[in-house]
Amino acid sequence: MTFTDVKISVPKEMEPYVISTDQRTVLERNALLLYPYIKKMVISHGKAAEILGICKNDLIEIFDEMGLPYLNFTMNEIEEEVAAFKRLKGEKV
Repeated sequence: MTFTDVKISVPKEMEPYVISTDQRTVLERNALLLYPYIKKMVISHGKAAEILGICKNDLIEIFDEMGLPYLNFTMNEIEEEVAAFKRLKGEKV
């Protein structure tokens, strides 16, 4: 994987939290930088994982450990999905 340096401006108090040599911390930070683009559906979890050089399941696990859900449905959306599944199977809804 090829890396590039990107200059960002952050409040001085953030410096110790942004600069790290710990590989896991760097991976988590980079995953979090990609998360807004996943949430806005600009990129997929799979594409983000590819960018980070990890498998999709590992990325999903990282987000899960941070409390960021892979699936983000309301109860109404879940009920609609279940009803659609039942219709496809020929069951009464």
